[in-house]
Amino acid sequence: MGNVDLVYPTAPTVECAHRVAIPPSQPFFSSLKSSLKETFFPDDPLRQFKNQPVSRRLVLGLQYFMPILEWAPRYTFDFFKSDLVSGITIASLAIPQGISYAKLANLPPILGLYSSFVPPLVYAMMGSSRDLAVGTVAVASLLMASMLGKEVSAIENPKLYMHLAFTATFFAGVFQAALGFLRLGFIVDFLSHATIVGFMAGAATVVCLQQLKGILGLQHFTTGTDLVSVMRSVFTQTHQWKWESVVLGCCFLFYLLLTRYLSKRRPKFFWISAAAPLTSVILGSLLVYLTHAEKHGVQVEGIAVGRSFAMFKNYHIDGNKEMIAFGMMNIAGSCTSCYLTTGPFSRSAVNYNAGCKTAVSNMVMAMAVMITLLFLTPLFHYTPLVVLSSIIISAMLGLIDYEAALHLWQVDKIDFCVCMGAYLGVVFGSVEIGLVIAVAISILRVLLFVARPRTSVLGNIPNSMIYRNVDQYPDANSIPGILILQIDAPIYFANSGYLRERISRWIDDEEDRLKQSGESSLQYIILDFSAVGSIDTSGISMLEEVKKIVDRRGLKLVLANPGSVVMKKLDRSKFIDLIGQEWIYLTVGEAVGACNFMLHTCKPGATNVDVDAHARENIV
Repeated sequence: MGNVDLVYPTAPTVECAHRVAIPPSQPFFSSLKSSLKETFFPDDPLRQFKNQPVSRRLVLGLQYFMPILEWAPRYTFDFFKSDLVSGITIASLAIPQGISYAKLANLPPILGLYSSFVPPLVYAMMGSSRDLAVGTVAVASLLMASMLGKEVSAIENPKLYMHLAFTATFFAGVFQAALGFLRLGFIVDFLSHATIVGFMAGAATVVCLQQLKGILGLQHFTTGTDLVSVMRSVFTQTHQWKWESVVLGCCFLFYLLLTRYLSKRRPKFFWISAAAPLTSVILGSLLVYLTHAEKHGVQVEGIAVGRSFAMFKNYHIDGNKEMIAFGMMNIAGSCTSCYLTTGPFSRSAVNYNAGCKTAVSNMVMAMAVMITLLFLTPLFHYTPLVVLSSIIISAMLGLIDYEAALHLWQVDKIDFCVCMGAYLGVVFGSVEIGLVIAVAISILRVLLFVARPRTSVLGNIPNSMIYRNVDQYPDANSIPGILILQIDAPIYFANSGYLRERISRWIDDEEDRLKQSGESSLQYIILDFSAVGSIDTSGISMLEEVKKIVDRRGLKLVLANPGSVVMKKLDRSKFIDLIGQEWIYLTVGEAVGACNFMLHTCKPGATNVDVDAHARENIV
């Protein structure tokens, strides 16, 4: 940071005579209403209802909660042709994945098919996305198995286990719908991107580890999900490994990964990857049937259709609206023998690439699943478990986004540590522990950003009236006798103490530097409030303390560019009277110009009123 003598005008410019305005006060309830609106209705969803007759408002209200009423009248046969292709394509993916993920949740495989039938129909009516394909997902299935498995055994008491799964799905739906109705979808934003990357990768790793049971053909396996428990279970049963199952699993896994690779290289062949899971199930079932592989260590999947039916007879996307749709489809699903469903990314990507036009593609998928339930389930009797394990592993490997982790390392090491913390918590602890760690880390980061805001020293860019961070712009020059500090966050109770100490330390550092260099002593402290969007009473008390500290040192405190909210509160707290409105400027440049004028022109003890009077005389 350089320190040079700058040449300033003999008096402030015309603009210096302009003062920072104090906005007019508003009634409390008007202010509260405005704040609540910005918090819960930032997208202003009620705008479309303005100046509309009652009948039109009723129609718009129905369309808001049932988007199908909006687009259905404009639906065409061309749209249907595209949706038909998309629906059949995602059905070929949904059927094997539904069976596989139900197995992962320790539920009867047929429940996975049920969950790809009823919820998509509900979402097609209430969802606002044209591309989202609804169905079960591996992470939710694993989480359900992990949490419910601690309360009841799916093997010893399967009926109670299923009832708990349906109950959990119901309350998950209630919670989702409540978040949507109460406009609390923004809570999800507290999970940072780095946290989600780490948690999803950890969950995918755990799911893959669980599939070693099917790949190796083991009869008994640990109920734990952590890496140590799984490895101990695998390597203490090496004598139980079935080479036939291993070979079959590796072959199908290679086939699935190869089709995904080809589809990524040639996007127009997306259908190859989409159809691969279903063709794997068909080929695996044929292979087992023809070779009687079930007698040689390859476990199959028997789906008792009759018993199951007897048991279960009893584009702008609005995030909050989607929460309501997800909640309602899970509530409806829990009442029709379905477990937790959402919008899996892999299936939605296939739906998009297949050229879907509307949510009718979900209806087509549901119809395809219904046909499978009614007529084709006996064909799955010979489906080998190793094929289902291969399908799950193939899907999960796509969730381990190592490229995103490397990007985090390159861009932000702290974000990378957050990512790895969530990942290791899932892999070495459990899904629940990993989820708690992920949420805790995200909240901790938010608190740290609030409690420890950045402050920086500003300098003058040569040959300009622009002031920037001297660390970012090393050629920026310091102003003799003036220290300019920028605060990069709102000032609240959580950070007011830190800011008071940090400002004092900046002053100490600057005075020490001036003493060592023999330069002119410090006279003015300018606080740049450009980035301070709000301030509370603790923040105002902090400013009053800083004012006292500055006064005791024989210095003068100056504010630059406080916003309307800040000015309003400073005025109500009488802080403006304390500091003097003549020491509050529109820009840093004006503040520096006035302070420099005082240093070089005015007599000691002159006030800023004298500066303005002198400026007006020169203007006249």
